[in-house]
Amino acid sequence: MKNKKRLTRQEEFDIMKLVLDKFLWLGVGIIAYGFYRMISYTESLSQGLAILLSGAILLIILMILIVREYEYQV
Repeated sequence: MKNKKRLTRQEEFDIMKLVLDKFLWLGVGIIAYGFYRMISYTESLSQGLAILLSGAILLIILMILIVREYEYQV
């Protein structure tokens, strides 16, 4: 059996930053789209607000995952 290469904590964190950057852009994009829907379509204000809130919830979930994964004792 081959020995698998283990990543250091710093290497693992760098890879996580690359992946999370894409998810953060996705969350900000969803919020921007919801805001656009709110200001451009006056009859669907609640639909735009729902889209905006879903982007905010996505960002909050990501924040919780980051804190839970990388919370360690110094």
